[in-house]
Amino acid sequence: HVQLVESGGGSVQAGGSLRLSCVASGNFYRSSCMGWFRQAPGKEREALGDIFTGDGVTYPADSVKGRFTISRDNAKNTVYLQMNSLKPEDTAMYYCASGLMGYCSLLQHQYNFWGQGTQVTVS
Repeated sequence: HVQLVESGGGSVQAGGSLRLSCVASGNFYRSSCMGWFRQAPGKEREALGDIFTGDGVTYPADSVKGRFTISRDNAKNTVYLQMNSLKPEDTAMYYCASGLMGYCSLLQHQYNFWGQGTQVTVS
């Protein structure tokens, strides 16, 4: 079983930056795909990208490529989402998820565990 706790959300002005963190507890972190997703009010949940914890290879979604960067610190069982040049349309609840499929995918249904989310508001 994996537990995920996101943090780092908050309110920021347009053009600003935030770094979200996702700490994973459990036995499968080192061989998992960790994904970041977001859901704005009235919209479907959107994939932002993911990272395979074993080799650190990232797979950013085209919609945020160049602004958002995913990284990880395996010593801390933590993945990060660095968000730069934030826009009001980035306002959403941000979630991390862990997938044990052995590869990375932006398909939400392939993820096994989800965090509770952290709110990001850009004004």
